[in-house]
Formats: sequence, C-alpha cells, structure tokens
Amino acid sequence: MRVVVQRVSHATCTVDGQVTGSIQEGFLVLVGFAPNDTQAIVDKMIHKIINLRVFGDENGKMNLSIQAINGAILSISQFTLYADCKKGNRPSFVKAAKPDIAIPLYDSFNASLQAKGIDVQTGIFGADMKIDLCNDGPVTIVLDSEEICK
Repeated sequence: MRVVVQRVSHATCTVDGQVTGSIQEGFLVLVGFAPNDTQAIVDKMIHKIINLRVFGDENGKMNLSIQAINGAILSISQFTLYADCKKGNRPSFVKAAKPDIAIPLYDSFNASLQAKGIDVQTGIFGADMKIDLCNDGPVTIVLDSEEICK
C-alpha cells in the first residue's frame, strides 16, 4: 500500500463537473494498493496517518495530529502510485492491485478512518477525477507499507 499525504487548507474532488468530496483543513490522501495488501496493512497505515503530527500547535510547531485539530480527509484512490517507469517512457501498472482487490480495501480504508471519528470525503474509484487543493506548507509525506509494516 502506498499513500501520499498532503496537508491542505482545502481540497475538492470533481467528477464530470459534480463535486464528490470537499474538505477544509486536513489531509488530501492519495491511496494505492498492491495485490498482496491486507486489512492488517490498511490498519497499520491508518494508525500512521491519523497520528502524523504535522499540524501547527499554539507555537506554530508541527506537533498536532489530524484528530487534534478536528481535520478532515479527502481520500482519493490512485493506482498510478504503483507506476513502474524502469523501462521505456510509458509506465506499467502491473504492480497495482486489480479492482477486485483494491475496491474492498479502499472502502475499508475509508470506513476505518470514519470509525476513528474523522470526516472522510472521497472521489469515485476508477473515475477521471479533477482534484483542486491548496497544499499547506507545503507538507507532503509519502508512506509505503513495505517500510511502515516491516
């Protein structure tokens, strides 16, 4: 599982001209799955995401989690996080999970975040999504389950 977490002051996902998800302060989370990902991996990644202390405290120091600031998450499925660009100029996506694996994991990822009390907005799995965001900082963190879940 690979996740790109961007601290945002706002973010919106639009599909076919319709807003599917919109948040104010929080995280834009781009999430991709590999064929061997499991619920245990999803759970560990969620723990890492919700405990990232990257929001400013009263002294402006990055010391607060998303829960501490009552922030929201815009969760976007993104198989392209598993792009393999080693050969040629056209990426291969064979390392990304197929929809029959990725969709249940993505749904579980979002439901588990909501169960932790976080407002989760989403895009539409597999759709051509347009994302508008203001990256705050900028703060962008890449998490890979191969490193997090060793």
